[in-house]
Amino acid sequence: MFLRRPVMDIEGWSPDRSIKKESWRTVLTLAYQSLGVVYGDLSTSPLYVYKSTFAEDIQHSETNEEIYGVLSFVFWTLTLIPLLKYVFIVLRADDNGEGGTFALYSLLCRHARVSTLPNGQLADEELYEYKKDGIASGNRGFGLRLRSTLEKHRVLQRMLLTLALIGTCMVIGDGVLTPAISVFSAVSGLELVVSKHHHQYIEVPVACIILLFLFYLQHYGTHRVGFLFAPVVITWLFCISAIGVYNIFHWNPHVYKALSPYYMYKFLKKTQRGGWMSLGGILLCITGSEAMFADLGHFSQLSIKIAFSFVVYPSLILAYMGQAAYLSRHHIIESDYQIGFYVSVPEKLRWPVLAIAILAAVVGSQAIITGTFSIIKQCCALGCFPRVKIIHTSSKICGQIYIPEINWTLMLLCLAVTIGFRDTKHISNASGLAVITVMLVTTCLMSLVIVLCWNRSVLLAICFIFFFGSVEALYFSASLIKFLEGAWVPVALSLIFLIVMHIWHYGTLKKYEFDVQNKVSINWLLGLGPNLGIVRVRGIGLIHTELVSGVPAIFSHFVTNLPAFHQVLVLFCIKYVPVPHVRPEERFLVGRIGPKEYRVYRCIARYGYRDSLMDDVEFEKDLVSSIAEFIRSEQPGTNGSLSELENEEKMAVIGTTSTHAKGLKIWDDDEDVCSEEQSTTELTEIITSPEVPRKRVRFLVPESPQMDREARVELQELMEAREAGMAFILGHCYVKAKTGSSLFKRMVINVGYDFLRRNSRAPTYASSFPRASTLEVGMIYHV
Repeated sequence: MFLRRPVMDIEGWSPDRSIKKESWRTVLTLAYQSLGVVYGDLSTSPLYVYKSTFAEDIQHSETNEEIYGVLSFVFWTLTLIPLLKYVFIVLRADDNGEGGTFALYSLLCRHARVSTLPNGQLADEELYEYKKDGIASGNRGFGLRLRSTLEKHRVLQRMLLTLALIGTCMVIGDGVLTPAISVFSAVSGLELVVSKHHHQYIEVPVACIILLFLFYLQHYGTHRVGFLFAPVVITWLFCISAIGVYNIFHWNPHVYKALSPYYMYKFLKKTQRGGWMSLGGILLCITGSEAMFADLGHFSQLSIKIAFSFVVYPSLILAYMGQAAYLSRHHIIESDYQIGFYVSVPEKLRWPVLAIAILAAVVGSQAIITGTFSIIKQCCALGCFPRVKIIHTSSKICGQIYIPEINWTLMLLCLAVTIGFRDTKHISNASGLAVITVMLVTTCLMSLVIVLCWNRSVLLAICFIFFFGSVEALYFSASLIKFLEGAWVPVALSLIFLIVMHIWHYGTLKKYEFDVQNKVSINWLLGLGPNLGIVRVRGIGLIHTELVSGVPAIFSHFVTNLPAFHQVLVLFCIKYVPVPHVRPEERFLVGRIGPKEYRVYRCIARYGYRDSLMDDVEFEKDLVSSIAEFIRSEQPGTNGSLSELENEEKMAVIGTTSTHAKGLKIWDDDEDVCSEEQSTTELTEIITSPEVPRKRVRFLVPESPQMDREARVELQELMEAREAGMAFILGHCYVKAKTGSSLFKRMVINVGYDFLRRNSRAPTYASSFPRASTLEVGMIYHV
């Protein structure tokens, strides 16, 4: 009923695993693997930084003040942003091991009630990961006042969500621009190894062919070629650092003096406005730094710190110093070659270096594309993006996913950028603005985390945002000034995605608010009697709703229009909570709706924003088992009084089948665990769709003397209903703006949201359920 998932995907995951003491062997292995996944983009930046910096605004003179100044800027930018900001500070702000823009936003949503998701429950705050990071510690002084202010004002909450979405949209824009600039810069080495008259005609076609091949490979999954990633990046880092060392000793051993910040002052003093505008090219030396934080969930803090501090950082510094040393002795370079990476490579090594550079560019592009898929999945989970088809490509790493619609959209946009600009100058201007905007968003969110989550002094947060924000604002202004020269691309892309996200989020909220305002009263349900006023037939009816409490209006619509209903009804809800993962033993919330003889239950399946949904067989097993466990563990004598029924939080936390085995024992049909004598108490699943082969599952009520007689009867009835089959009842809701709404609201709901709803995927659990067992009933929501 859900996405097909590998056996060990989520249920085998344990949050305890992340807090165990890791051996050095494990840490070093993770550090090795992170080189191929995290640092592919960052390590290829030497291909285009100097070329982009000297493209137009400044010239390389015989005094070397320009090249020394650029080297000084590159050194201190790499030191302050990736090393100091990310490695030593931002990586510590993980959300139970997960990183990225949404992880920071999720962290803030748990420490202050600023989430715009309307389906929060008190029970969610008891989740293991919700409390694991010390959320119970309260704020004091300014932190308490800041939290209260954020919780009171909806405008501030929307601004915080918009800030997180802007960072997300810029990451998506970077997913378009990074493959283009990385591959095009790598291919630009052809100008030194082929005829000068032909390279300009083959660079763009070759880059487009590589990009087509790169995006075509996505549906195979990273894990199939991922074993090559780390060796390729390590080879590339060794290559650029070795060439850098050679150039330093061969051309200018004293180039290390340019690392002094004094050369930054001399650079700006001489170049003035041109030097300030060239900062947009220097900025590209840190592109990919955000990946250290975004990909934290697949590795560990220590492994990422070791890989960057001892391998990536020194290799990049040596590479940039080597290029500067070469250029300091070559002031007159043929205009056809320009100032780039390949001009500093010894002529005999240019062909092999070109091949390694293209492979490294492909690896770096792969990382940002996969990261784009992950962040789109998080947006979908938090109700900020239309539903898309998500395919899990790895049986071992749950974060490796493939989204066809996004992949082909990125490919078309990437090809359009490459063909449209045909040079690294405009693409680098666009990429620089996307990169620095994401970093500014991270800086702003981190300042709130310091106060609200870490309970540190507000002075520390001000120092953090002032110091790093000033550096990033300088680069941001230099990138923004190139708006008409390519920087408009990420702004346009982000604006489109931001509008889509806001329209979808707004429509989703209005739809949920309509459900809440039009809930059916419990008195109406009690007035129907145990048969609900209709004929009850054998089987389980699974009614999907987004409400976490109360009886949805769609249920009364069903009762009014359908002549019969199943003997067991389950109001089922899939809910995402602001944590990365939900443990198997905390997966379900189960409760009753009405007295016991009504046989109506509510089941809420809770998932984290990085969790994978279960497949249909596992879901059916877990659903039946969780209801059975709720029946078994319920206190005898409770029959759902009115006061109890009106208590919306009176639900039990039930795990999956792997966490309990007292209520209903379940096993697959291929397991030889029962004998023929047990056939009187076993119930076998009836296959509802002959076209789709489905596993057969057996159930057994244990002969437990401690079990209440009423509970045993209810369990037996549940098993009989399961034997008769399960039907999925889906309400098909059409959302329209109510009469009297403003023109803007009518445009957003009737045009924008309706268009997105019609063109988005149906819920995965609805589309994968056998069509013969699915019933849809339409209803119009006037919001």
